[in-house]
Amino acid sequence: QVQLVESGGGLVQAGGSLRLSCAASGRTVSNYAMGWFRQGPGKERELVAAISSSGRTYYTDSVKGRFTISRDNAKNTVFLQMNSLKPEDTAVYYCAARRVTYYNIDADEYDYWGQGTQVTVSS
Repeated sequence: QVQLVESGGGLVQAGGSLRLSCAASGRTVSNYAMGWFRQGPGKERELVAAISSSGRTYYTDSVKGRFTISRDNAKNTVFLQMNSLKPEDTAVYYCAARRVTYYNIDADEYDYWGQGTQVTVSS
């Protein structure tokens, strides 16, 4: 069993930056694909960024060039660096792990989830 704990959310002004962390425990996730999802008010959960076990990355179009996903296998942690934040980035951000090496855009394909961290971007 894997436990995921997100941190780093908060309130920031438009144009600002935040760095989200997802600390995994229970077993190593170095050979798992990891993803960051978000769910805004009245919206469906969407994949924001993902990273395979080999380091290949995916970004949804709306965050390309602004967000960066990375992983530190020694710390069993995944990060999401968010720059140039916009009010439409406001959402609860969730970390997820998939028990295979490659990511998928479908949330149903992920096996473990964190509790989420709130990100609020003011205009």
